[in-house]
Amino acid sequence: MDSIILIAGGVLLGIIIGYVIAKVLEKNNASKLIKNAKKSAISILKEANAEGESIKKDKILQAKEKFIELKSEHEKVILSRDKKMADAEKRTRDKESQISSEIAKTKKLNDAIESKIKDYDYRLDIVEKKQEEVDRLHRSQVEQLEVISSLSAEDAKIQLMESLRGQAKNDAMSYIQSTIEEAKLTAQQEAKKIIINTIQRIGTEEAVDNCVSVFNIESDDVKGRIIGREGRNIRAIEAATGVEIIVDDTPEAIILSCFDSVRREIARLSLHKLVTDGRIHPARIEEIVQKTKKQIDQEIIEVGKRTVIDLGIHNLHPELIKMVGRMKYRSSYGQNLLQHSREVAKLCGVMAAELGLNPKLAKRAGLLHDIGKVPDAETDMETPHAILGMQWAEKYGEKDEVCNAIGAHHDEVEMKFLISPIIQVCDAISGARPGARRQVLDSYIQRLKDLEDIAIGFQGVKKAYAIQAGRELRVIVESDKVDDQKAADLSFSISQKVQTDMTYPGQVKVTVIRETRAVNIAK
Repeated sequence: MDSIILIAGGVLLGIIIGYVIAKVLEKNNASKLIKNAKKSAISILKEANAEGESIKKDKILQAKEKFIELKSEHEKVILSRDKKMADAEKRTRDKESQISSEIAKTKKLNDAIESKIKDYDYRLDIVEKKQEEVDRLHRSQVEQLEVISSLSAEDAKIQLMESLRGQAKNDAMSYIQSTIEEAKLTAQQEAKKIIINTIQRIGTEEAVDNCVSVFNIESDDVKGRIIGREGRNIRAIEAATGVEIIVDDTPEAIILSCFDSVRREIARLSLHKLVTDGRIHPARIEEIVQKTKKQIDQEIIEVGKRTVIDLGIHNLHPELIKMVGRMKYRSSYGQNLLQHSREVAKLCGVMAAELGLNPKLAKRAGLLHDIGKVPDAETDMETPHAILGMQWAEKYGEKDEVCNAIGAHHDEVEMKFLISPIIQVCDAISGARPGARRQVLDSYIQRLKDLEDIAIGFQGVKKAYAIQAGRELRVIVESDKVDDQKAADLSFSISQKVQTDMTYPGQVKVTVIRETRAVNIAK
């Protein structure tokens, strides 16, 4: 029993001693942790204080720099204000000194004017007294003359006026006669001077239209591709454009022959596109020709716009602009119609300015005077081009002066305005330049047009082209309206009508072409 008690007491004592030892160890650890924490806190505080001091110094330095910057800006503003104030004060002092000098001058002028007014008043009194004396002497002299001549003053005045009137009338008649004679002698000379000055101030190049164009190619190999197998490509081009294509031994060149410059230009541009593209066959040829025709129509409008802009003409109707552009592809006696109209417009503007008339109105009339030479329909060909141009100008809202000048420039109607004879004179000047016109070319072109018109007049004819300088007439008919037998009869009928209605040298070959196509689309 005692042993158990001793064991229990020993165990209890061991527990107590262990507890005490644990507490002592825990206390030591806690004190160490506290010491470490204090050391960390002190180091953190030191670092925070050091960082705070550095931040504080940076902020103070930034604040000082900002203060210095603001101070310098403020000083600049103050200096500029002071300078402005000084300038304003200087200007004010200058104005004050100027005003003072002006006031002094004005005072001197006022004093001088007052003295002159007093002098003038004094002299006016003297003049009035002398005038009264002169009137008194004049009355006494008139009375004495009336007594001597036994005539009253009114009767003498009437006699004197009658004698002076007769003398003045004779002098005036002789002066008028001499003036008229002098005007007759100088009027023609002055008119020639104005015309010569106008011609000298307008310098234009002269270019006579031809009926052939040369299409340059890079090599002669291209000629074979243009001709095609058995000539099918060249026939397709001629049928689509109505232009004769001459492929000869000329190196690197193909000649396009046609009297119609529009068709010739379409053929030239189409050939250029075909050669550039490289695909030359009948279907492609027809496609390119159609696109080129649309391109030429657009180019006509652009040429018209550029022309009116160059001449300074405004508010022209779009249809008239299109007609002006179409002049580029027309000729008058071999002279390019657009170039001729531009030249006439410039001549009219200069001559109108020389005569004191409206140059802009004269330019407008000069540009439009030959628009009747580019008719849209064949029926318009029967009307004289001056009358047709006047009708179009009236239709599209041009002024009466312009319309009359267009219609009267070939004496088709009476001239009613001053610019009308100017247009007529300038048209004659432009056409009379050496080398400007060629009568034979125009009659040749008219003969070819008449040849085509004869063929188009027959029923079933789709197109007609005069080629080889009028020695051959190619007629393309509609296949659904004309069969093979009718094609032969049509060729004979056209040749007979050409033979009876026209005068021409040599022979004219009439070729009727009938083509049948069957087109289907696979979907």
